[in-house]
Parts: sequence; structure tokens; C-alpha cells
Amino acid sequence: MTGSRIVALGHYQPAKVLTNEDLAKLVDTSDEWITSRVGIRTRHVAGPDEPVDELAAHAGAKALASAGLDPADIDLVLVATSTAIDRSPNMAARVAARLGMGSPAVMDLNVVCSGFTHALATADHAVRAGSATRALVIGADKMTEIADWSDRSTCVLVGDGAGAAVVEAAESADGGFAATHAGAIGPVLWGSVPEMGHAVRIEGTPPRFEQVGQTVYRWATTQLPPIARTVCERAGVAPDELAAVVLHQANLRLIEPLAQRIGAVNAVIARDVVDSGNTSAASIPMAFSKLVERGEIRSGAPVLLFGFGGNLSYAGQVVRCP
Repeated sequence: MTGSRIVALGHYQPAKVLTNEDLAKLVDTSDEWITSRVGIRTRHVAGPDEPVDELAAHAGAKALASAGLDPADIDLVLVATSTAIDRSPNMAARVAARLGMGSPAVMDLNVVCSGFTHALATADHAVRAGSATRALVIGADKMTEIADWSDRSTCVLVGDGAGAAVVEAAESADGGFAATHAGAIGPVLWGSVPEMGHAVRIEGTPPRFEQVGQTVYRWATTQLPPIARTVCERAGVAPDELAAVVLHQANLRLIEPLAQRIGAVNAVIARDVVDSGNTSAASIPMAFSKLVERGEIRSGAPVLLFGFGGNLSYAGQVVRCP
């Protein structure tokens, strides 16, 4: 039977870095205030001439190079983003054009902070169904473009970047995660709490990012741990067997207690938020790519990917490190 696997990863961040000290010159805040509340020290900021699809294309190109593939080898491009200003061509089509692809299917997914894990599951399903053979899955967001720079509760959080994964078909005895091959993608568990969707918003003209931070924190730390444990159960992996946990990089003060309540006591915990801020859909693939690039996870080891945030939505799966 056909399963799917992640072949390679890639990430990209703009060159400009905004420190907490820089922010203190723009809004009433300080390095101590920011680090004590959200754990962020720096974030990368894209310029006006660096659109979302450019960030996405750089990450995608890096993932393709790591996989040893040509752009023409890809027949499905999925871009998870909530900061695409234009409606058409969509980000996936623009990425395909930038990379010189042939004629792939091109789709954007807007599930905000859980966008990448939704997109990865969609690619997995497409490959399993036989409608795609190789997919390029990207999370990319330019959060600084929708920030309210007069609101210190939100502007200190955001950063820009992109992360990508190449997914392809993989033969296994049962078509499932029981296969131990590197990169194997386990079953997704996804959902939302629509009546609480107002807690995270990107609304208006021009659009602006707003959130009810305490509502999101309580929901994430109390409601999400049992869901994440169920994700592990579906993959046949106990939380204490996880080699790494890559949660949406929302806030260090949220990530650490959430990982603890999941029971991932032996896992490397991704803390890229400290250097990159909240990059929404880019945060999980970017953090995962960096862990792999630094050699902090062995090939074939189980890794929990778990996105959550806007809508209030969530999606997670256990994958084996490529």
C-alpha cells in the first residue's frame, strides 16, 4: 500500500533583524517586558519588496535542493498562509512560476497558525489517493505587514519567514505510520472551536492582527494536551517516545507548559520563537527544518508536529524525521 513521507525540509528568513531594543524605540516596551512575557528576543522582518511568495519560493527551493529534485518533479504545490494580500494568482501559483515548475496543481490554505500541519495532511492524503506523486508543502507568512505597531501586546510577537517540506509516495506494508522509513507521515487529528474564532483575528482594510491572548493561552494549555496525546496514540507512539516536539511557535511561555502537559519528557522542544517570533504558518516547518539542519534529531525518529491558533483551529501528526 502507498503511504507518504517527508523527503527534505527547507526554510528562509529575511535578512533584517528587529531586536527587543529596536521595538522599545517604537512602542512603550522593553527587552525585560517582552522576554518575561513571551520569551522572544529577535524577529526577522521582510521589506516592502519581499512579498510572501518570494519568502515561500526561497524555502521551497532549499527543500528541493536538499531532496535532490528539480522543480519539474513536483505535481502539487500547497502554500499555507494568512497574509496573502492578492487573491489571484494565489501564492502557490506564484511560487510555481518563480521556481519554473511545469503544470502542478496549485492551492493555498488559510488556517492561520495551524496552516502547515493542515497542508501537510492534505498532501499526505493526495499522495495516498494517487492524485499526486510529489508535493511541495510550504508555510509562509509576512506577519509584520499586518501588525498594529501601536499595540505592544501584539506587535512584539510577530516575525516573517517560510518553511517547506517535500512529500512523496512511499511503499509500506500497511500504507501507514507503522512503517519505520524516515520521513513517514502519521495520521492527522484536526478540528476547531468555531464559536471562539474571534479570539484570533486578521480583519479590516488594511488587515490587522489582533488576539485575546489570555483566551488563547487558557485554551491551548488546558484543551490541547489531550488532543496532542491522541495524535501520538493514532501514530502508535507514546509521548515519552517522541524524539522532538515542534509546536506552533506562538509564545515561549505557552510552548513550554504545553509540551510538559503532553508528556514529551524525553523530547527536544523546538524554541525557535526566541529568535524568530511568531511567524504563523511558517513557524512549524521553519523550526523543524532548523532542528534537522543542526542534526538535533536522528533520521527516522518520531517527531510531533502540532499547530494551533486562529479559528481556534488545530492540526497535528507524528512524522518520522527525514
